[in-house]
Amino acid sequence: MTGAAPQYLRVARTPRMIGLLILLLAIAAVCGRLGMWQLDRAQQRAAQSAADHEPVAAVDLSDVLAPQQALPGDLVGRTVLVDGTFGADQVLVAGRELDGRTGHLVVTPLVLADGAVLAVVRGWVAEPADAAAFPAPAGVVQVRGRLAAGEAARGTGGEVTAVSPAELVNRWGGPIYSAYLVLEQVEPGQGDLTLLPEPAVGSGLDLQNLAYALQWWIFGGFAVLLWLRMVRDEERSAVGPQAAGSVP
Repeated sequence: MTGAAPQYLRVARTPRMIGLLILLLAIAAVCGRLGMWQLDRAQQRAAQSAADHEPVAAVDLSDVLAPQQALPGDLVGRTVLVDGTFGADQVLVAGRELDGRTGHLVVTPLVLADGAVLAVVRGWVAEPADAAAFPAPAGVVQVRGRLAAGEAARGTGGEVTAVSPAELVNRWGGPIYSAYLVLEQVEPGQGDLTLLPEPAVGSGLDLQNLAYALQWWIFGGFAVLLWLRMVRDEERSAVGPQAAGSVP
């Protein structure tokens, strides 16, 4: 064992191994720098995501979207104001979770002054019977809410399982908005019906860039380990012939 360490040191100090060490350390340094760059990108994306979700002033629905117009991606989650009258044909969308419980979304048509229809998710109830305690306000109301893209229709034998304007137009008529509204406030009020919370905004690092950073650092570590492995293999190949030559 005492002779093994000097042998490793002798192999490690050869010009060839020193050259390889310099090369692999340079590769490891590049990998480390690329990892730091990806870490910076993760922090920048996290900061940008938080900035994108900063509250912005509500705008009139008619200023940003028209009936039957596809919802642009940059309008998803945008807060809008709209006036109208709630219709009577309310539906409950089953199978929606809130705080670990499965219940129903209360979806009511809002008829605008021009006759267009907008689906409004007024809130959430645990049981269908609970919705009767929270009727939609009568008369002309002003609704404030977040725009959301219409969901894909899921035909299930008559049960409503999606907030799908393409499907609801068959019940409510049209023209209908392709998007729907998640209610935040309505005047007059609608009682203590549970509203849907705003989507959580991630405050941590962007996971994709963080994963890339870890990969670069692992590659850099492999470069150093590769040199150690080469020194060991070189030492073993040198010891082998010597051991064979010492046999009488």
